Amino acid sequence: MKKVILLLLLPLQLLAQKFTPSEVSRWQQQAKQVTIIRDHFGIPHIYGNTDADAVFGLMYAQCEDDFKRVEMNYIEKLGRLAEVKGEAELYNDLLIRLLIDSTDAINDYNKAEPWLKKLMNAYADGINYYLHQNPQVKPTLLHRFKPWYPLLWTDGSIGAINTADVTVTELKNFYTGSQDFSSATLKKPELPSGSNGFAFAPTKTESGNAILYINPHVTFYFRPEVQVQSKEGLNAYGAVTWGQFFVYQGFNDNCGWMHTSGNTDVADLYEEKIVKKNNGLFYQYNNTLKPVTQKKITLRYRDGDALKTKIINAYYTHHGPIMAQRNGKWLSLKSYNRSMTSLIQSWQRTKAKSFADYKKAMDLKANTSNNTVYADAEGNIAYWHGNYIPVRDTKLDWSKPVDGSIAATEYKGLHKVDETVHLYNPTSGWIQNCNSTPFTAAGSSSPKKENYPAYMAPDGENFRGINAVNIFKNSGKYTLDKVIVDAYNTHLSAFDVLLPALLKAYEANKANATYQPLAEPMKLLAAWDRNSSETSVATTLAIEWAQKLSPAIRQVYIDQGEADQVQKTQGFAQTATAEQLLTPLLEVKQELQTKFGKWEVPWGDINRYQRLSGDLDLQYSDTEPSLPSGFAHSAWGCLPSFVSRTYPGTNKRYGYNGNSFVCAVEFGQRIKAKSLLAGGNSGDPASKHFNDQAEMYTKGQFKEVLFYREDVEKHAEKTYHPGE
Repeated sequence: MKKVILLLLLPLQLLAQKFTPSEVSRWQQQAKQVTIIRDHFGIPHIYGNTDADAVFGLMYAQCEDDFKRVEMNYIEKLGRLAEVKGEAELYNDLLIRLLIDSTDAINDYNKAEPWLKKLMNAYADGINYYLHQNPQVKPTLLHRFKPWYPLLWTDGSIGAINTADVTVTELKNFYTGSQDFSSATLKKPELPSGSNGFAFAPTKTESGNAILYINPHVTFYFRPEVQVQSKEGLNAYGAVTWGQFFVYQGFNDNCGWMHTSGNTDVADLYEEKIVKKNNGLFYQYNNTLKPVTQKKITLRYRDGDALKTKIINAYYTHHGPIMAQRNGKWLSLKSYNRSMTSLIQSWQRTKAKSFADYKKAMDLKANTSNNTVYADAEGNIAYWHGNYIPVRDTKLDWSKPVDGSIAATEYKGLHKVDETVHLYNPTSGWIQNCNSTPFTAAGSSSPKKENYPAYMAPDGENFRGINAVNIFKNSGKYTLDKVIVDAYNTHLSAFDVLLPALLKAYEANKANATYQPLAEPMKLLAAWDRNSSETSVATTLAIEWAQKLSPAIRQVYIDQGEADQVQKTQGFAQTATAEQLLTPLLEVKQELQTKFGKWEVPWGDINRYQRLSGDLDLQYSDTEPSLPSGFAHSAWGCLPSFVSRTYPGTNKRYGYNGNSFVCAVEFGQRIKAKSLLAGGNSGDPASKHFNDQAEMYTKGQFKEVLFYREDVEKHAEKTYHPGE
């Protein structure tokens, strides 16, 4: 059943909730307990008496830097994007509302322990005080932030929602009654994002201190750089996801943590056997019929100057919401996409004082979307592949839907952390994860695949992983600067597989008149060292050519038993015909000639960094200023990822994803660290910190991290209390 209601849009000022004098007075008093020091790169260093004071200041500072990104993240997590962007987002909103129930978040807030409730209250108060103090800022939709909002999004991952491969297309087809499921994409789409995490033990460093390298690959400007400190033991530095009150990837005085995305199975689909009886819906379970739960979900979407309302009758079994239909069977989803325990874990790890402390946070087993690379001042390095992992029947293939009508497919609790794939202080002295298999994470010291259930680590190898292993297994002693140099290795190891096949095909067919125009390009490719760089024409030819090959060779995330990226690339290289290999290169040469008047185009001439505005949806232009980048897409093996593409009206490629906040930190008696951020910390084009790191970013030139207050004050650009 669905119903459509037409509502006139009220003026925004009528929708805004006014803040009361008592609220404002309370906020003003709390602001006096908070000091924000902006350093010479605009990075906010927040100092509060209590943890709650620090959170209050952190949220205020985030809003100063980019309120619209803070707001948009929660519009999305509330399932209200369609109210802003229109009907096209309606079923994205439905997916969120099925998997993240605001009622559950409110209930969790009401039963939260006092210390956590204080933090959530401070979160809302810091944002609302900013809105009160800055009436010129006009929220798109959220005029008052609620303290339970952090319980909608309880870790900082860019891909925190796990649907076990169900797509929005499938969801829409099911809830609109469509019988055409052929358009639904059943596999995970190619993901340009990822991350690198590296850790080096004291045996591998010149100083005898552990070093951690933090390198998330996400959409540009997804996280700013911050420091947040209190007199209650908080002192975290790193990247915070807009609108969240904990440092997601970073370090404190004692330890550091880097999260990478993995493919550990944390959500599963169940095939439900639906029975219609007495005008009701039931599903079979253990030879009995159980009623299908039904719930009406009200969605709103913008249509011109009006809001329309659509009511969806959603279905649930005890496994979870019905998400799709395949082969005539309804599919329910069992997932763990938000929880209060996850939020607690996200906070507690920022205050860990030791390896034992950090392991206590891991024992909460609530992190569903991350692997963790770790290092500390005691000299420990560690790796955990996932954290929340249900115990399941190992005889089943959990990458596919399982039978929902029998108890044998139920979860049997959660694996203890020590049962999961992990590494503590490997004898190799180093750890790497590049969204790749954990079974090469430490070279010969890596965990053994046969010791773990397949659903724990279906992840395969990729070309970044190969590149990292080759570098670290042959390296000498590391300094902070040498870590950065090696972590910025631009060798495109995919072409160690692809290029020999291309060269062989050309040699066998160069007498063919069709392929004679490739003589000069092939000379360049044959002489190429397979490292990307600004001045390399071969990089341009190779990447433009490889993008025309099978999409399978770019797929990083795989399912249980599936061939990985490296295997698929090797298979393609071994079986591709001369035509499949050479014709795409002919096309590349002609396209470059048409676009640029020549085919000899250096990579930096077409691979560009550009940030023209603070808009959420950026526009790009070949006629506006931009900077060259010599880095490349991580899929080809480049450790510093720079994912770029052309846009409507452009011939050049512009970066939109890849390295974001990058940091190398050395632990010891005193923290030493260097960092780099895409563009700058501010989302305001009028700010000098909008693009002050842009050129550094394109060249991989890091800045010194100011971790200690005396150093921050020496480089202070502005010191103030929130609201001043």
